[in-house]
Amino acid sequence: MKTKIAVANGDGIGPEIMQAVLRIFEATNVPLEYEFVEMGKSYFDAGHSTGMTSAAKDTIENLGILFKGPMETPKGKGVKSINVTARKVWNTYANQRDFRTLNGVETVFSKAGIPINLTIIRENIEDTYGGIEHLLTYDVAVGRRIITRPGSAQVIRYAFEMARRKGYTKLACAHKANIMKLTDGLFLETFQEIAKEYPDIQSSDIIVDDLCMKLVTQPQNFQAIVLTNLQGDIVSDLCAGLVGGLGFAPSANIGDNISIFEAVHGTAPDIMGKGIANPTALLLSGILMLRYMGLTESAATIENALLYTLEQGIHTGDFGDRSVQSVNTNGFADAVIANLGKVPANGGVKGQANMQLKATQPHLSKNKLTVTRGIKEEMVGVDVFVEAGELQPNELAELAKKCLTDNFDLVMISNRGTQVWPTGSIYTELVNEYRVRFEKKPGTTVSQKELLHIAADFSEDAKVCSVEFLMKFGDKIGYTLAQGQ
Repeated sequence: MKTKIAVANGDGIGPEIMQAVLRIFEATNVPLEYEFVEMGKSYFDAGHSTGMTSAAKDTIENLGILFKGPMETPKGKGVKSINVTARKVWNTYANQRDFRTLNGVETVFSKAGIPINLTIIRENIEDTYGGIEHLLTYDVAVGRRIITRPGSAQVIRYAFEMARRKGYTKLACAHKANIMKLTDGLFLETFQEIAKEYPDIQSSDIIVDDLCMKLVTQPQNFQAIVLTNLQGDIVSDLCAGLVGGLGFAPSANIGDNISIFEAVHGTAPDIMGKGIANPTALLLSGILMLRYMGLTESAATIENALLYTLEQGIHTGDFGDRSVQSVNTNGFADAVIANLGKVPANGGVKGQANMQLKATQPHLSKNKLTVTRGIKEEMVGVDVFVEAGELQPNELAELAKKCLTDNFDLVMISNRGTQVWPTGSIYTELVNEYRVRFEKKPGTTVSQKELLHIAADFSEDAKVCSVEFLMKFGDKIGYTLAQGQ
């Protein structure tokens, strides 16, 4: 029985490499059928603001699997990346990228005899990729970084399950919780809690800049790493560089209902139509997809043929021994097809009988909502962000004091996160946007209305750009101190 999946050819070299990969699948008798969907730059240009037709959206949601080539988002038209939009709309919360040393792909580490075999799991929905940004003043832009406990738990649990499935013994959480104590701190705290459920896997944490240094000096010490979205994006591209580049980096975007498998490299318009593109990354992504769908025997057959082909020195023009004539896209696919059934001398993989395929897409009636309940919440103050023109901190403080009631104290004023009142330094350079913090006095209870009144009163003397309530959850404060506070 064949299973139908959605396929999007992509832009640029996308159709060429997709055709090559599907030919390899066909030669392997992979039990799949394909429904091609309309997505990509040409659909942006045709007036579809999301980069896909409504029919494409319906097809993908009905089938639950999307196999896609690289896609371009038009520049300068104010539209969001179709790649990011697809991942977020369908809640593909875990981005898995596998990096390994490949025979025939020469790198600094392969020359040194240092094998690399590691997996990056990147949170795929939240963080700065929410794209929530505002200009508070002409000179000051602010972006919201959203990290949630449920979102962190989804990707972290997937990372532990993936590590167990692959037979890994170690999983590291990379973060910047030493600086971003609430956002990265929440991600790390969630990791440490879930790690208790997996005593068979050695868990650790590492600051992300230290991780980058160690990855380029001793990558063989890592097996699997889970990170937040932006940090994971950067680190996964760094890891691609360790194994030969994005042309050898497969990607899977895993969700509970819909999953997307894609090559993450660009559309390479400079070589579009020349038939010389390297299909390896898309083929490796397809192999990930086959394993995800339970087609493990087919996946192993194709992967062994690919590894054997690379081991024989067969290569496209972007890599390999320059003294050996390169092949074009179709020639590379032909070589892999000719080598089906062969196993490389090094790095061969084993499959198992193809599992019974299951439906991947339940029919949902409403959006899923996850909330942590039973936590005592208390409002303890408000941060009012204002545009203060040419005012110095002490002058702004005098205006802020006019808004005080018997329930509140003016606690702090900061500029770009650094305290400038009641204490500070004349050497701290200022921009024209300040954060002014009001906190309730001990023993008092304040309401949301009172906090908003402070901002409203302040607006009579300064332009209020934004307001954030200061919350306390149980014994934990839900806000950070300023630098120098």
